[in-house]
Amino acid sequence: MRTGGEARAREILLESARVKQELAESHAGRLAGVAELLVACFRAGGKVLLFGNGGSAADAQHLAAEWTGRLGRERPALPAIALTANTSELTCLGNDYGFDRIFARLVEAHGREGDVAIAISTSGNSPNVLEGVRIARERGLRTVALTGRGGGALADRVEVALVVPSSDTQRIQEAHIALGHALCELVDEALFGGGGGA
Repeated sequence: MRTGGEARAREILLESARVKQELAESHAGRLAGVAELLVACFRAGGKVLLFGNGGSAADAQHLAAEWTGRLGRERPALPAIALTANTSELTCLGNDYGFDRIFARLVEAHGREGDVAIAISTSGNSPNVLEGVRIARERGLRTVALTGRGGGALADRVEVALVVPSSDTQRIQEAHIALGHALCELVDEALFGGGGGA
């Protein structure tokens, strides 16, 4: 007989798997399209800028590290910057320009035409993420969103939105890292060949 804790743990894991299964059925083609966009960016000498708040900031840093480090194979480093990683920049910009402008200012500093901006927001409504995307588009960056809860305002402001079919923040964030890892694997395979694996 299952305990209450065991039953709840099983429920959580099954719901996480269900969300990813639904995402696989609805977004595989879109995900492959984003991977192609990233491959073209890297081949042209561009870079990826990633940003978000809280858990999404952690996801931005995690995915940037997969590109600058490695993902299952030795290969050249790929240029990716998590705009969330430098606390001195973030506190300076928040103090001088306001929290809503932190990512916009960093996109302005680091973004160039042809780069890719990946905006991460579980709600799709974070003002600083929306402002970062606005500046990215003004500067000619390609724009991608990882979001949930129907996409929020963010889904309509980027070229490609990967919208997790859930309203639960935890399930959305779990799916975001799965999407991110899939993108990293697809990019590695396109640029460096084979299926790889550690």
